[in-house]
Parts: sequence; C-alpha cells; structure tokens
Amino acid sequence: MPATPQPYHRRRRRTRALLAGAAGLVTVGALAAAALPANAGDSSSKSAGKGHSKPSRYQDVQLLSFNDLHGNLEPPSGSSGRVTELQADGTTKTIDAGGVEYLATHLRTARGDNPYSITAAGGDMVGASPLISGLFHDEPTIEALNGLDLDVTAVGNHEFDEGAKELGRLQNGGCHPTDGCYVKGKKFKGADFPYLAANVLDEKTKKPILKPYWVWKNNGVKIGFIGVTLEDTPGVVSAEGVKGLKFKDEVETINKYAKELEKQGVKSVVALIHEGGLPASTAYNYNCDAAGGGSGISGPIVDIAKNITPKVDALVTGHTHAAYACTIPDPSGKPRTVTSAASFGRLYTDTTLTYDRWTGDIARTAVRSANHVVTRTVAKAADMTDLIARWNTLAAPIGNRAIGYISGDVNSTGTESPMGDLIADAQLAHGKKLDPETDLALMNPGGIRAGLTYAAKGTEGDGVVTYAEGFTVQPFSNTVNLQNFTGAQLISVLQEQVSGTNAAAPKVLQVSSGLTYTLDLTKTGAARIVLDSVKLNGAAIDPAATYRVATNSFLAGGGDGFPTLGQGTNDLVGSDDLAALAEYLTANSTATTPIAPPAANRITVVQ
Repeated sequence: MPATPQPYHRRRRRTRALLAGAAGLVTVGALAAAALPANAGDSSSKSAGKGHSKPSRYQDVQLLSFNDLHGNLEPPSGSSGRVTELQADGTTKTIDAGGVEYLATHLRTARGDNPYSITAAGGDMVGASPLISGLFHDEPTIEALNGLDLDVTAVGNHEFDEGAKELGRLQNGGCHPTDGCYVKGKKFKGADFPYLAANVLDEKTKKPILKPYWVWKNNGVKIGFIGVTLEDTPGVVSAEGVKGLKFKDEVETINKYAKELEKQGVKSVVALIHEGGLPASTAYNYNCDAAGGGSGISGPIVDIAKNITPKVDALVTGHTHAAYACTIPDPSGKPRTVTSAASFGRLYTDTTLTYDRWTGDIARTAVRSANHVVTRTVAKAADMTDLIARWNTLAAPIGNRAIGYISGDVNSTGTESPMGDLIADAQLAHGKKLDPETDLALMNPGGIRAGLTYAAKGTEGDGVVTYAEGFTVQPFSNTVNLQNFTGAQLISVLQEQVSGTNAAAPKVLQVSSGLTYTLDLTKTGAARIVLDSVKLNGAAIDPAATYRVATNSFLAGGGDGFPTLGQGTNDLVGSDDLAALAEYLTANSTATTPIAPPAANRITVVQ
C-alpha cells in the first residue's frame, strides 16, 4: 500500500451539532500573545470602497485533539475513568470522565459552527479495547470515530496488534477475512479519515504502508499533518503484528516530510506523534511551563521535540497516557506547543493556531492550548448512545457471562498491583495444568489494561466478574506459554526490568505467589535487583537449576525489552490468557465465597 501524497478527501460532508454543556476552560501551557493586528483571527475584512468581504491576513484555526482512545466507547470504570484536577489552593480533586457519548458532545460544542476547525488524534485509537469493540476487531470504534468527525490520526503501536493487513482493512473497509460481516448484508465501510504512517515502511517496497501526510485546506488556509508512531513499536507489539514492516526514526521522518510539504507550498505543519512524555504532576491542568518551557516534562518526547525541524509548528503526542499542554524549545531555541490528552477519551485538547495568509505559516507566538475534561455532566450524544446499544446487543450473549466473584476492587495501579498478582497466579495455575513442574509465572504490566471493580457495571450485581470485564483487563488474545530457564537467566530477566531499554522507565513484571524479592530504586540499572533477596517459596534461586516459567506469548518472544525471555527452551503453548484468568476465577470463587484481592506484597520496593 504505497503512499499517495495527495490531500485526502472525506467521503461525506462534515456535520456540526450545537450541544449544551461545554466544559470550563482552563488554559495551560499557553504562549505569550504575539503582536498581531487588531483583526487577527477574523475570517474576513472589508475591502476599501468595494463593499464586499475578503479573507483577512490572520485566521485562527481550531485544532481539537485526543489520543489513546483504545476503543473505550463506554465510560471507563475505576481509576481509568477519572482525571485529577489541580485546584487554585494547591489541592486536587478527581473528576469522572470519558465515554464517546460525552466526548461527542464536548467536541461538537467546542467546534460550534466554526468552519476553521480540525479534529486530529495521536494514535492508539484501537487495540487493547474493551469487549464491545475488541470482540468485533474494533469496527465499532472506527464507526464511532467517523461519527466524531475525526479528520486525521497517526497510527499508534496498537494499530498493529492484528497486523498491517488488518490495519489496512480498518482504513479501507471490507468485512473481516475470518469472522465476516457482523451485520447481515452490511459491509464495513472503513474509516472516513486517513491513518498516517510516515515512518512505517513495507520492507519490500521501502514505502510507507499508508499515507505519510495529509493537508487540510479551507479558503486559502493550508495546514499539513505528518503522522508517525514510536520507532520502538516492534518492541511493544507481537512479532506477528509487525512482520514485514520497518519502523524509522521519528525525527528523521518528520523532518523529511516537512521539507516535502514545504516544496508543495505547505508551510504550516502539525506532527501527530505516537510517543510521549511524563509531566511532573498527574493533574491534567498542571502548568509544565511554570519554571520555563519543557522544564516540567520528561521522557522520549523531549528529545524528539528538541530535534524536529522548526518548520513544524505544533506536536500532538500520545502513548504515555499522560496529560500535558506546554512548550518545548525547537532546534532554534524557540518554544513550540506539545500536547497530550491522557487516554480513554477522558480529555480533549483545544489548540488555537493563528495562520498568516501572507506567509502561509503559523504565528507560533500566538499559539494557545489547553486540555479540557470530558465530563459526564453534559447531555449524551444520541447517535453514540445508539451505536453503543447496537454493538452491546451483539456482544451481550458473550459479555454478560459471569466468570467469577471478587470481594473488593482489584486495582491495577502501583509497582506491584493486585490485578497483576491475580493474573500471574492464574497463569501459574494454568501452567501447572499443562505441566505440573511449572514453578512460577511472570506478567508484563503493559498487558494489564484495567482492574476489576466490585461495584456492578450493569445488571450482574456487585462483586460479579463478567467475561466483558475480564476482556477489558486482558484484551490481547495472547497465549500462556511455558519455557525452561536457568536460575541465572531468571535473575537476568528480573534485572532487565530496570536495565537496558527499561533503565529509564522500568517495566516491573507482576509475579505469581511464591516468588519474592527486593527492588531497590535508590540504586541504578541492574543493581536495583537485590540478588540475595530473590527467592522462590523461601529458597534462594539456584543459578544452575532449571525453572519452568509461564508467561504470555508476547513476553515469550522477548517483548517489552526482555530479550532473555526469548531464549527459553522446551516451549509448550497453552490456552489464551483471558481463558486462563476466567478458569482461575471460576475455580476459586463463588457468589458466597468471593476471591479477595491479592495483597500485592511479593515485591519489596525501596525508594
């Protein structure tokens, strides 16, 4: 699918709906206003003595953006469905947020009838999705995004969960090659918006698998969008999902296409980057420019932003599920807006780009940007409510089945989480059924997409765990794999959590019952693992002994920066990981004897 560097034409007319209940505006990361003419931002001005209107020099263009929706059509539950807001007195409060019924209302209200409004996204619109979308290969989410009038998005790593061919189907339409059409007589039409994949090349053709960029045009205003995903996508996606693909450097790619756009007369450019940063605060309205541009944010996006050509005027980012709207200096030292709207549709970003018709460029010192909460206190968008109801009707026979019972919330947060321990225990139990010699199980934290909440989500009753809720926790359809490792290799795996590619952002594996050790975060690299503390059922790990380890297939392939896990021997493949969790919950809980959340005390953390 070679790229066709031409403007993308929507297959339908954009509709605007004025709905009540816009969220309050809290501006963060705003730049100082430029010294623009008094009519800056006006769409027209009177020509002297001619009595008719013509476009003014300056035109404000609204850019609405969000990222990492992950198919969350219904309001996310638990902490996944809340945001933290910083108050004027320095305290914080949490706000329930998210759900496409509310996101649609907020976006439509923010747009109003503004003809100079663009809606863009930073990737991971699909993948790791709850059952209502994931069960149907994310067709419901694409349908919802069409209804949200999304104009353009970058690909994210999760767009490759089912491979490039399936991503192409989501873009271009057609029924699933195995499951067919979900609605009788109705073919899936695909996305009304372009997916941009500038740095994702077909290994054979050496060309982008989808369009590298897209240009929005209106009344002489031209803004180009370049979309990339993180170069390390192969490290966070199964090998089968990225087979035959090459992922290029983000900066190199964006700089290349910014030049190409400039040659075509497009001087205003926005980069959609599925890579992000970590602000110093979890509050969505934290001012990460308080001590100077970029001072309050860390992570990969900082170096990326500092090296992307000044030809690019703003960066819409994602991947880290963090919230920020601030600036990072470009290579010339000038501030440039960088935004991210958390995840799961809990926030959207509203950015004003002032376009100069004389130069064709954005007046960067006039850029204003702020994140806004997708509150659930506004009216629901009726079309999204209908969409959810239709797909839930199809999913209900599978999703409503009870698979277990819990006595309280099983949270998925923390270095070691109760949900992580529960999954690891389930995989150990499944491993022992396959091979009684199985010793332990390890689970990657990124594969745990949510926790389990005690409060009923539907009509099932408090404490009931449904298949749909389990699917939300583990949506990847990985298998549980058994492999043999030496004790020395097992120690290496634990060290790889905090060294190598994971040194800057540790990925602490969740461990099954019986495995204990101390993680000393006051040290650096592999030294963070206190070697004499690593024990299995109270006994020290023997470097020369063989241990049978259960992991999911993603980890068994060395994913998430664990190359040693790709070196196991005597492989045995079991059932999928969700089936293992369901089997464990069913076997170990009833309505009268629910399972208690694990204590999450297997890893001792020193900070």
